[in-house]
Amino acid sequence: MRENMHQMRFARARRNELGVSLEAGLSGVQVDEREHVPATDLADRLALIAPKTVKGRSRTPAPMRAMKIAIDAPVVEKWALGYLIDIINLRDAWMHRVDTARATGADLVLTADHDGRIVADVVAEWARRHGQPFTLQLAGGAGGLYSAGDGGGDKLTVDAVEFCSILSGRGEATGLLTTIVPF
Repeated sequence: MRENMHQMRFARARRNELGVSLEAGLSGVQVDEREHVPATDLADRLALIAPKTVKGRSRTPAPMRAMKIAIDAPVVEKWALGYLIDIINLRDAWMHRVDTARATGADLVLTADHDGRIVADVVAEWARRHGQPFTLQLAGGAGGLYSAGDGGGDKLTVDAVEFCSILSGRGEATGLLTTIVPF
């Protein structure tokens, strides 16, 4: 809680100073405060703190989970803290895993049980956000076939990871793919 408050205070200051979103301000604070730490030390710190963080998040009381938080990027909305904890944090870490694999040239090993569930959740939110009929064929280890509506609408075929990348703002979007899904 103390670290979260520290980061948010400096993220808000950065947002006001630089005119960036709170998300960008927060990322900037996190990078600036850790850029001097060797990668192996960062990995060790993460391994040490991750179990405590997960346990703490799972213990967040229902009234706090229901609290609404103003979000200013990539969408301007109010989110329940529970949505941020349960959905966005998971998607964000997953997308950073994709980014890291792409940046390092490492193989991105995907499974239907893990990655497919994350992608399916993204598809469901994307469908809710645009509300149009579609048929979507997602290729790859995290892919699947999805549809909504009467069988009409856009028919899309794309790699599952690329689909998520596009919706997160990391790729070229057209048609229904311009519907942003937060990560």
